[in-house]
Amino acid sequence: MYSDTISISYFRKDAAFDTLYPIHIRELSQMHWTGLDISLEASNFLAAPGASILDIGSGVGKFCIASGVYHPEATFYGIEQREELFNYAESAKAQIGVPNVQFMHGNLTNLDYDLFDHFYFFNPFYENIEPSIRIDYSVNTSFDLYNYYTLFIYEMLNKRPAGTRLVTFHAPEKQIPISYRLVNNSYSRVLKMWIKQ
Repeated sequence: MYSDTISISYFRKDAAFDTLYPIHIRELSQMHWTGLDISLEASNFLAAPGASILDIGSGVGKFCIASGVYHPEATFYGIEQREELFNYAESAKAQIGVPNVQFMHGNLTNLDYDLFDHFYFFNPFYENIEPSIRIDYSVNTSFDLYNYYTLFIYEMLNKRPAGTRLVTFHAPEKQIPISYRLVNNSYSRVLKMWIKQ
């Protein structure tokens, strides 16, 4: 699970991990960044030797970094549109020294999804319809964008091959194609695990 170069102390609790980030980023952790317990359970379902897992809307990289440490046999990718958050993710990855994690700065609509086997989705579009929880004002938000991204992801997921695994956390089921079968849910039914049929 851990290599000799990784400090286990960061993974004892979320508050310890969050010290990798500046204070204003730590303050967003409970609302916006995936907790270590969720990362472990989600990555246990998604990871397999040689698998490529994409976190859609990876923020400061907490899910990918933790999952990459828990599962060195898989590769975790994150796509994030906010450059500041992407930079914090890169910095945290460097501090931890986890080699099987890659972050990309850009818009999720510009990716080649054929490069990825499985997906993690912590409802990154919600701030478009709930302005009170927005991270910052560096990107535009709107109901139209929420609908656009939701449809884009729905259609992308629907095109994935049978056996594709998906984990959603606080995501409405209408964003998931009916071709996905729910195989497990936990954490008051907000952490859901799906397999494409």
